[in-house]
Amino acid sequence: METFLIKALQLILSLSLLVFVHELGHFMWARIFKTRVDKFYLFFNPKFSIVRFKKINGKWQARWFAKNLPDHMQPLLDEDGYPKTDKKGKVIMVPAPLDELDDSDWRKHPESTEWGIGWLPLGGYCKIAGMVDESMDPTVLNSQPQEWEYRSKPAWQRLFIITGGVLNNFLVAIIIYAMLLFAWGKEYLPVENAYLGYNYCETALANGFQNGDVVVSVNGQKMVTERDIIDKIIIDGKCDVVVRRQGVEVPVTLPADFSEQIVAAQEKQFLMVRVPFVVETVSSGTPAADAKLQKGDSIIGVNGKQLAVLQDIKEELKQCADKKIAISYVRNHQVIDDSIYVNSDGIIGVLVRNPSAYFVTERQNYGFFASIPAGWSMGVETLDSYIRQFRIVFTKAGAQSLGGFGAIGNLFPATWDWSIFWNMTAFLSIILAFMNILPIPILDGGYVLFILYEMITRRKPSDKFMETALNIGMFLLLALLIYANGNDILRLFK
Repeated sequence: METFLIKALQLILSLSLLVFVHELGHFMWARIFKTRVDKFYLFFNPKFSIVRFKKINGKWQARWFAKNLPDHMQPLLDEDGYPKTDKKGKVIMVPAPLDELDDSDWRKHPESTEWGIGWLPLGGYCKIAGMVDESMDPTVLNSQPQEWEYRSKPAWQRLFIITGGVLNNFLVAIIIYAMLLFAWGKEYLPVENAYLGYNYCETALANGFQNGDVVVSVNGQKMVTERDIIDKIIIDGKCDVVVRRQGVEVPVTLPADFSEQIVAAQEKQFLMVRVPFVVETVSSGTPAADAKLQKGDSIIGVNGKQLAVLQDIKEELKQCADKKIAISYVRNHQVIDDSIYVNSDGIIGVLVRNPSAYFVTERQNYGFFASIPAGWSMGVETLDSYIRQFRIVFTKAGAQSLGGFGAIGNLFPATWDWSIFWNMTAFLSIILAFMNILPIPILDGGYVLFILYEMITRRKPSDKFMETALNIGMFLLLALLIYANGNDILRLFK
């Protein structure tokens, strides 16, 4: 339960920050072009809000747990004084005179933005006056455009207002990456320095890899880091691989659908560096304590087998659960042979030393000004990598692997780590920017598409067309959310 709460808190905090930044981008550009913003909310507020603020006559007012008030409207009357109706027979409503309202009624002051925090932590919104959006506000559809409304602004200004959220998300990702590089620098293990090689997932082993292999090149390009390997093999789908196996370079030709196989098998990790089994701590009252193992002992043999790799030794110990077995280890440059009991859980009661001490890594530190272009490069590379792997979504395996909030939450670790949190937040900010700019009605990219059409043809899409397009976009988005989160639920029962 604690693990779930920590992941959930990280997810909510990260998404809240990114939604706020995204909506702030829309708000900033709207205000630059003197467009009113009716409401700006973190989290959604159906029925009521936790708190809301508004500046009226130069003074801020706040209201706690206040119910939402409906728009102040009245029926649109014809020349004979009768209410007009639409094709469905519904009375057409338009804004009513504001002077009918009491001075304490916030609806009397539409020129000031209402800021608030809702109670449903699934996002947030920025309601821009005069914008035909997913809310399909009848005030917008049935009233005459006003100079301070979004729909009255030139197309180029509306383009900035719409893309402001995406630009903000990408900019924030760059800032986060830059500050991460400034604070912690960049450290990585060159693949050639992984002297024990790598362990591979089951799908990779079934397609020609062997544990202990080191990937030397992919399609003739030398591999420097693990990320290079994953980019080329999994994301780009390159097939011609050369590995170093027991000192000899061996070609491995992968099938064209290898990426899809990895996704379909739901492999969590393609490769993992092999590390030595060196004792750091011996727990009292355990088989290791009885066998008098000490800090610094390096296990090199288990159950009569020559094994020096942590992953191999742990697997062998599981196979020998509840048995007494032979063990060999090095202490002070001498090999000691002994026996040890393995408990029913397949463990002997030691903590192993941090493997980073045994590998030569490369590290690059950044000053404040150097971190800015480095952060930009990191943001661009992350976006490029995400766009390239997006192709997998359109495969059968990719569609089945889609996840919702549960899958996103599992990206965060079970313990709080600020470095990982900010890295994940920057990555999610890149994803949010990319997904929002897709040319789908209801997303920012859909509005951009309509604006570009208007700029080219000099003709606005009709309100009726916009209404239909947004309804289709809403349906597609809801279907995608249901499908993705449904996949999360199904995975819980597998």
